[in-house]
Amino acid sequence: MALLLCLGLTAALARGCLHCHSNFSEKFSFYRHHVNLKSWWVGDIPVSGSLLTDWGQDTMKELHLAIPAEITREKLNQVANAVYQKMDQLYQGKMYFPGYFPNELRAIFREQVHLIQNAIIESRIDCQRHCGIFQYQTISCTNCTDSHVICFGYNCESSVQWETAVQGLLLYINKWHKEDTDTSDRFMNKHQLSSSRGRTEPLRPCEWLRGRLLISPSFTCLEPPHLANLTLENASECLTQH
Repeated sequence: MALLLCLGLTAALARGCLHCHSNFSEKFSFYRHHVNLKSWWVGDIPVSGSLLTDWGQDTMKELHLAIPAEITREKLNQVANAVYQKMDQLYQGKMYFPGYFPNELRAIFREQVHLIQNAIIESRIDCQRHCGIFQYQTISCTNCTDSHVICFGYNCESSVQWETAVQGLLLYINKWHKEDTDTSDRFMNKHQLSSSRGRTEPLRPCEWLRGRLLISPSFTCLEPPHLANLTLENASECLTQH
């Protein structure tokens, strides 16, 4: 949903989710410093060291999510503990035969990516099981700052709840549109972008979304006169067609 994507937009500074966990630095520092004791073959050492050094950056490359990489603190703890447990078990062994250790690191890495993907998607699904606007606190995997995700849930049990939910959505969009417009106007006064034709055009954040969603023809399908016969399918189409 375009609204969700823009609301959750963050700076693309690859960190890698697990980097945001409080024990990451200590744990991975230990793993890197002891990697030379884990293989009989000297060629495994630089390969394994590179895997550990690039862990976060490679994680962000492999997530392939259509939504921002934002994870709840609870789920981050679950993923981190699962990864640390696997890594600690791997490091408890003595030296391994050539090729075994880096292959095991890759397997743990792939499992970690899968766990992070599931954690982020599950939170979004849970969010949309509510009725109306709902918000939950997250950590941005791109820069480890506190963030939050806002979604619109369709799980309403009555027409009254549904009408209240849609009206709340309209109020939220109008408020966000006003705040975004005010921010854009202030931004425009300081920064202008020259087009290839030589004209001067304002540089506005999320311009594509405003054109398609916020200042598109009004949401007539969501206005009170139409709410009585509005289905969830029609509402979904209404929110995505502009």
